[in-house]
Amino acid sequence: MITRSMRMWSATAAALVLLGCAKTPPVPEPEGRPNLLVVLADDLGFSDTGPYGGEIRTPTLDALAAAGFVATNFYVAPRGGPTRAMLMTGVDHHLAGFGGVRGQREGTRGNEGRLTPNVVSVATVLRGAGYRTYMAGKWQLGELPAARPAAHGFDETFAVLDATASHWADRATLAPGRDQALYSRNGELLERLPDDHFSTRAYVDFLIERLSEDREDERPFFAYLAFQAPHSPLAVPEDWRDRYAGRYDVGFQRIQQRRLTALKHRRMVRKDVVPFPGLPTVPQWGDLDEDQRARQTRRMELYAAMVENLDFHLGRLLESLEAMDARRDTLVVFLSDNGASPSNRGVDGPQPQLRERIELRFPLSGSDHWGHPGSFVEYGAGWAQTSSVPFRMFKGSHAEGGIRSPLIVSGPGVVARSLASRELLHVTDLVPTLLDAAGASYPTEHAGVAVEPMAGRSLRSILAGSERPLRSDQEWIAFELQGDRAIRRGIWKAVWMKAPLGIGQWRLYRLDRDPSELFDRSSSRKTTLDQLVRLWEGFAEAKQVYIEPDAVAAPPP
Repeated sequence: MITRSMRMWSATAAALVLLGCAKTPPVPEPEGRPNLLVVLADDLGFSDTGPYGGEIRTPTLDALAAAGFVATNFYVAPRGGPTRAMLMTGVDHHLAGFGGVRGQREGTRGNEGRLTPNVVSVATVLRGAGYRTYMAGKWQLGELPAARPAAHGFDETFAVLDATASHWADRATLAPGRDQALYSRNGELLERLPDDHFSTRAYVDFLIERLSEDREDERPFFAYLAFQAPHSPLAVPEDWRDRYAGRYDVGFQRIQQRRLTALKHRRMVRKDVVPFPGLPTVPQWGDLDEDQRARQTRRMELYAAMVENLDFHLGRLLESLEAMDARRDTLVVFLSDNGASPSNRGVDGPQPQLRERIELRFPLSGSDHWGHPGSFVEYGAGWAQTSSVPFRMFKGSHAEGGIRSPLIVSGPGVVARSLASRELLHVTDLVPTLLDAAGASYPTEHAGVAVEPMAGRSLRSILAGSERPLRSDQEWIAFELQGDRAIRRGIWKAVWMKAPLGIGQWRLYRLDRDPSELFDRSSSRKTTLDQLVRLWEGFAEAKQVYIEPDAVAAPPP
């Protein structure tokens, strides 16, 4: 629950940030080591929350952002499994078992589908350093007993192991080959869930109960809260369903423009930036008839309610830490696993075979049932593009909308900045940051196996207000998944994507002026593109990236 005082602080601090006031001092370091809380949203778009220009009510995140660090150039993978592997290990996902390569058998090098012996989880390291460790939510890093969170350093766990599962007690899933989603409690599969189970509330309840029971334990804690929300199927409790009724009747473009205006006001993007206009295959609002608009509006109303509900329950967790006298000593990290999802499966989706399977497992298809148990609905590419403003595309792509994520860090040692940071950051930076805060050392071997070194670097200095850049303009971050690839160095980004999202050739964008990736500079800046492509090729060799024969890049034009 967000108290009145927290709301007042959020509004006041946010106003000071917008006025460009000087940095506030960092929250003092705790007497001992800090508690660590990592919160991962699932398929949350860059501009969905209040700190990033969104109209969805997120007072908890507003308060965290106003008192902490907000990043605008923070990158993840375009899909959840690879991001989660890097978030847990600090190692590139190709080396951690989540290369995500189509056409290779499950279990082959780079595509094991579980964290491999050559990596060690941050929970394992922190538990070895004297931390209590907890995990609640979506795991997505393996289903067999040796792959579950209890086998990777977590003392207390309540996890859903499926990628696309119901938010309710029915345990419906789209996982092929089984009828019900897999849930584990401390490594053991659960046969059923409580009748009143709702994922967002249940994961927070679990952490509150476990932390409260252990409150007399003087050791600091590490808690990983991996929400299923707002991943489909869209679902919210009955009293949340109509909180945004009528809010989205104006359509995609109007909401996009409002969000972009807010981002410009916060100086998160330049005032001359225009949003990506959308893929030609995605209908504009004016192309829809009255019934189609009504259905689209309802989708976004439910999605927005899911995001606010996530924020509300995160607020409950922080309030419980306050009651335990632990909030002040807790470093909170919030991010999303990838961009907003454009999926539109189900009742009016384009895949008949998948639609039949969905109708068997989620039989309630009418829009009156959307959001209830037994229904399956997603909000589709039009709203996903809205959630990605001002960026191009969405989840599954290496365009900015697929790989740029919100990042908010608040707590001990963090300075509240007057403006959002433009530092080039990556999800592999978070494990070094957590270990640095905890005073823990990353091992060179674990269980007799040599461990891959961490790929990122600690953010602790910039969180504390250092003006020294974490990365120089010559340092870079590279990406690959299922043959698509990208590399970012300084203001430049090269990207290669196959059809239908790309054309199978390298393209070059100057992101400080063109975050929407509208203007290809590959012809006018051929030397820059050549340099980036060579760097990417070195990355691919070092990370043992496998490229399928049908995904061979054309040479730079």
